[in-house]
Order: sequence, then structure tokens, then C-alpha cells
Amino acid sequence: MEKTSIESPIEIFEHSLEASKKIASRIAQLIIAKKEVGQMAVLGLATGSSPIEVYNELVRMHREEALSFQNVITFNLDEYFPMAPDREQSYHRFMNEYLFDHVDILPENIHIPDGTLTSVESVNKYCQAYEEKIDEVGGIDLQILGIGRTGHIGFNEPGSTLESITRLVTLDNKTRVDATKDFFGKHNVPKNAVTMGISTILKSKQVVLMAWGEGKAEIVERAINGHMSSQVPATFLQNHMNVTYYFDMPAASELAQVKTPWLLDSITWDALMVRKAVVWLCEILGKPILTLTNEDYNENGLSELLTKRDSAYKINIEVFNQLQHTITGWPGGKPNADDSQRPERNTPFPKRTLIFSPHPDDDVISMGGTLLRLVEQGHEVHVAYQVSGNIAVFDEYAYNYLDFMCDYNQMIDVKNEKLIALRDEVRDYMQSDQSGNKAPDALRELKGQLRKNEAKAACRYCGVDEKNLHFMNLPFYETGEVKKKPLGEEDIQLTMELLQEQQPHQVFLAGDLSDPHGTHRVCLEAIFEAMRRLKNEAWTDNCKVWMYRGAWQEWDIADIEMAVPISPEELMKKRQAIFRHQSQKDGVAFPGSDAREFWQRAEDRNRHTARQYDKLGMAQYEAMEAFVEWDFKNE
Repeated sequence: MEKTSIESPIEIFEHSLEASKKIASRIAQLIIAKKEVGQMAVLGLATGSSPIEVYNELVRMHREEALSFQNVITFNLDEYFPMAPDREQSYHRFMNEYLFDHVDILPENIHIPDGTLTSVESVNKYCQAYEEKIDEVGGIDLQILGIGRTGHIGFNEPGSTLESITRLVTLDNKTRVDATKDFFGKHNVPKNAVTMGISTILKSKQVVLMAWGEGKAEIVERAINGHMSSQVPATFLQNHMNVTYYFDMPAASELAQVKTPWLLDSITWDALMVRKAVVWLCEILGKPILTLTNEDYNENGLSELLTKRDSAYKINIEVFNQLQHTITGWPGGKPNADDSQRPERNTPFPKRTLIFSPHPDDDVISMGGTLLRLVEQGHEVHVAYQVSGNIAVFDEYAYNYLDFMCDYNQMIDVKNEKLIALRDEVRDYMQSDQSGNKAPDALRELKGQLRKNEAKAACRYCGVDEKNLHFMNLPFYETGEVKKKPLGEEDIQLTMELLQEQQPHQVFLAGDLSDPHGTHRVCLEAIFEAMRRLKNEAWTDNCKVWMYRGAWQEWDIADIEMAVPISPEELMKKRQAIFRHQSQKDGVAFPGSDAREFWQRAEDRNRHTARQYDKLGMAQYEAMEAFVEWDFKNE
């Protein structure tokens, strides 16, 4: 199969929801067009977090716009093996919960690989039959795909060949690590899966691949621009004659049209784009800003910028000053000082600062140094912990506390039958097959209390008054399972109430969207929506909103609007604050793709940011925490 064009069609959206609605509309149009000529629409469906918003929109269209699925036949890409269809992690259950139970599709038209077969021979026969069923209905009209960090499509892991068909495969270690959050530990993740093959997928008449978030940016770039290779199976889609890629901006951030658009076409040179280009030029040449020459710009695709600004000297000075002015040791503003070139205002002083922390440790992990500065400089610091974080505590860790409490009660001659019963219930649960059982509510509550006490301990260490701590326990999170509810009105109302109560001069929130269980993204949207609704309140005229990162990623240098230097002593204090979160030390329940502990990630990222500033010609610091302003008044 030959490519028909040099470029594959790529559609990039500001937000994944917008892209998902576009994909759902495309699916709906296919279903309707097929119905009008009396034909069945054959869909290839994916699972995982990527298509959830697509399915939500299809369900909405069914309910509100009478979109019927009675002429739809579906074939799912894959299923874990072994896997009972009613298990929480089963893709049968996933598809029922997100789509099939909410539309009028005929049950006999649903096909999902069987994870219950008991022998290799029966699996092979089943896979052959699966291929034949697809051929019998005329092939797949539209196949939707996500993409894994290994570059897998379906469960076609690195090493999958172009000729591969539906079969039993062994899962890559990265894939199993990424699935840890769903199975309460890597040891519970199946080692195998049944998946459509590369050849099966490529026979589809149309293919849609979607990817959301910074965590997919690197593999997206390799899939689009890399050489076709079995080591990155998604590159085989370059061979397809009708494939469309849908990305949000973060997922597309490594593609040239987003990262270096000036190399592709003439662009509008606003201040941010100039800054991005200059920082990029410094990085590829290994030179500080003020040493760049006219030749450097001309020889590296930036002659248009040079023409518009007359000389490298003018560009260099402009960008150097912009970056220099982002650096401040006064994150709450410096009183009685000229603030015209500072990221924060000098008044009012002291400020009332509200730090939103998605989990009970994100505040100190991501902006612990800045938090310490704000407290030391006399600001009224409040911290709002948006969720309990209870699922991120290992059962054994919580059990040890229960066991200690029982033993201590016995030592002081107090017999608490309820406590003993809970300990025994937790012990029995730990000895059971946890991947299929929901944890006891009392265990979940204990874990939440442990994390709450750790957050209080960290804030005491940082000097934050305990009365300024707010444990929100947003309802979307409190399901007792890894799977959370969508953001709801109650979550938004609770956020609005806290903002109205505090009427802060500064708000800090987590803009770190690579969190593997998606909690950061939902927490962020809760604040965004709350601030949108409140932006006409008088107090918001004197409020700035800053977004931090650090637990999972960091801001690009060109995007940073406030950089707070951290001394070696302050970095050590930040580490000690993180250490107060004992349940998250020496290994975490959901590490994502980064095996380092959170304090190690934070320090490495903070030092890396400082080194980048240093390489650009700024003052040399031990570490830096970085922030980007969200202009909620003019978004």
C-alpha cells in the first residue's frame, strides 16, 4: 500500500473535548449516511481514556438528537487475557458503561475479543473467526484508535509486523506499567491480550487516531514523522490512504507545526512566538541569548524574524529582558518596589493567597519553595486540597496503622471490637484477589485520613496556619475506585464557594496534565469553570491566577511568566516538606512512566529549569519553580 501524499491530514484542537465532538460527529455522519442507503455502518472501536469523550458525545447525540445505532456493527480492537467480561478492568464492561448500555445498538452486532478462552488452540481459532466476521460484513468502515507510549495501536506492541492479524500477544512492560492504576498494582495486570493486528487495522476504509495530553507528545511526533518501523507500530498508519489524526495542543506540542512553525511557513511574530523561536535557536546552537548573531538567525530558518526586527541585537535584548523580568524572589510581590517589570504586583501587601492542590501533596511537590517564600514574606497562605488521594495509599501501609492501633489499645487495656473487626476485614481483603474487588469503605476512609494528616504535617512544617487548610473532598473523586465520575456541578459549586469565601488576591493551581489518573485535569477544569462564573465579581479585578507544574512535567522556558529561584537551603526544606507525606515515600501506587520518587522528580525539574535559564545567559541559581499566568478575564 503506497502513501498518496507527503503529509497525513492532522487536525489540532485547543482542547480534547472539541476534538472528540468532531470525531463523534464524523461517526454519526457515517451512521446516518449508511442508514439512508439501507446499509450497516461497521465501526472499529477503541478503549482507554482517549475515546471516552467521543462515546459521551455519541450517547448525547442518541438521547438528544435521536441518533440510532440499530444499523451499526462494532468490532473492538482488543481485550486483556485472561479477563472475565464482568471484571472492572474488562473492555466488555468498559464499552457497556460508556456506550452500549446507553444506545439502541443490537447486542448481536457487538463484537469484543473474548478474554475467557482456556487454551492456545481455542484462542487461535477464535482469532481466525474474528477476522472472518469482519470480512463477512464487508470490512470496517471507520476504525478509531488511541496510541500508547510504546507506539502501540490496539495492543500491537513494538515488534508487531505489518502482516499481523488478530492474535494473542504479550504486553510490553511500559503498557503494563501504564495499566497499573486500573489494576491496583502492576502484579495484577495481565501479561497478555487479544488484539486486532496491524494488517486488520490497515484494511479499514477510514482510520482516526486520537491523542490527548503532553504525555503523548513524544510518541505522536515519532508516529507522524518517524520512519515506518515495527518498533513504533503506529508508524504503519503512514501507509494508510485515508487516515486522520486528531490531537489536542499538548499532544501536538512536539510536531513542527506547533513547536517550530516558522520552519514551515510565514507566521505572525507576536511576543510569545519570538520568545519561542529565540529560545529554540539558543538550544540548538548551545549559545546564550546575547551571543546570537545575524548569521545564526539567517542560517537556521529565522531570516523572516530578522527582517522584521532589523538585527539580532534588537531581538536578543528584547527576549533577554523578557526572560530576566520573569525571575523574582517575591512571588507575592515586593512591597514598596517598582513593580512595572515584575510578574506580581507590589500591592496589596500582604496578599491572601489560595493554593489549590489536587492531591494532598501536590502543593509542596510542585511549588513548595514558593509556598515557603510566601509564608516567610508574611502573606496569608491558604491551601485547598481538592481530593482525598485515598486510592494512592498502599493497603499494607494503611493496615500497619490499623494493626498498631489494635496493639496499642490492647497495651492500654482498651478493647475496640469495631477496630479489630476492621483490621480483620482489611487483612482478608488484602489476601483476596484485589484487582476484582472494591476496597472496604472503612479502609478507604482510613487512607483518606492518613493523607489528610500528612498534608497537615507538611503545612505545619512550612508555617501554614492549620485553620487555613481546606479539605474539599470533591465528589467526582470519591467513588472508592480508580475510575472517577466526570466533573459535576457539585464540584464546581464547592470550588466557587471556597473562592467566594476567601476572595484571594492570588490563586495557584495545578496546570500539570500528565497525571496518569487524570485527577489533575478534572481539578483544573473545576477551578477554570468556577473562575469563569465568578469573573464579574468585584474581588476578581484584583486577583491573579498562576498555574504551576512539577509533579509530572514542567513548563517550557519560553512560556514561563514567573520563575522563583530556590536556594540550596530552601530546596532542602522543600524536600523535608515532601517527606511529611510518608505514605507517598519509597514508592507510590501510581508512578506513571517515571520511576523516581516525587521529591526526586521535583528537584530534578527545578534544577533543570535553573540550568536552562543559566544557559540562556541569566543568573545562575540552584533551582527554580516556574509559573504561567491564566488570564481568566480575557480567555
